Amino acid sequence: MDVVTSDTETILAASKQAAYEPFFKRLGPPRFEDLEQERQYRKERLAVGFRIFAALGFSEGVAGHITARDPEFTDTFWVNPFGMHFAHITVSDLIRVDSAGSVVEGTMPVNVAAFAIHHQIHTARPEVVAAAHAHSIYGKAWSAVGRLLDPITQDACAFYEDHVFFDDTRVLITEASEAARIAECLGDHKGAILRNHGLLTVGQTVDEAVWWFISMERCCQGQFLAESVGTPLQVDPENARAARAVNGTPRAGWFQCQPLGDRILRQQPDLLE
Repeated sequence: MDVVTSDTETILAASKQAAYEPFFKRLGPPRFEDLEQERQYRKERLAVGFRIFAALGFSEGVAGHITARDPEFTDTFWVNPFGMHFAHITVSDLIRVDSAGSVVEGTMPVNVAAFAIHHQIHTARPEVVAAAHAHSIYGKAWSAVGRLLDPITQDACAFYEDHVFFDDTRVLITEASEAARIAECLGDHKGAILRNHGLLTVGQTVDEAVWWFISMERCCQGQFLAESVGTPLQVDPENARAARAVNGTPRAGWFQCQPLGDRILRQQPDLLE
């Protein structure tokens, strides 16, 4: 993001960050020295993410995918097998796909759209570990409106000046050139509204990407509800940026996903198989 802020905005954002800094210093994603342990962790969180999506009703037919970059073979990523319901996915079901779109670990096929979109994003954004996309009801409905989300709630402020609208009429993405345009439009932002298609989010951890998707979907729902009864009040830019400085960071995204992940793991421990 290339956003110019005033000294007052910078001071306000810093003060808000300082209030939460003691918590975020103690709480954050684990770090690994062993690549095999890190791979296992990413795969487990990926399986957790799919179960969360299933629980929230984001699974529709064979659409949707979440990916996690492999920590060792960084030009490859782990993804859900094409045609398997999110609610059934376990760690052992995940497949690893290389830069040519070939499945190099696992036995099931990969969704052509999943490879096209995620390969381009992972290539363009080396810091991105995970990306998430699904045909959630409010996200795809808002994608037909043709607008960015407004900062009408604290949650929506996390996306203020940090999401884009991909204005392209080609909704079925199968070609590298089509997906490359998405990656170019996304830039260094955390989320995209894909015209007539749905939402796409990215993160430095699987949990972060999953949380941004969930939150963005809920923000779409919230804006629909607010606009159904009138013109929503908006948070002013200064306070929107200050809120984003706290609840829109990678660490905040990871942390906010933890309660959902913990709940799913207690309810569905089979996902670790």
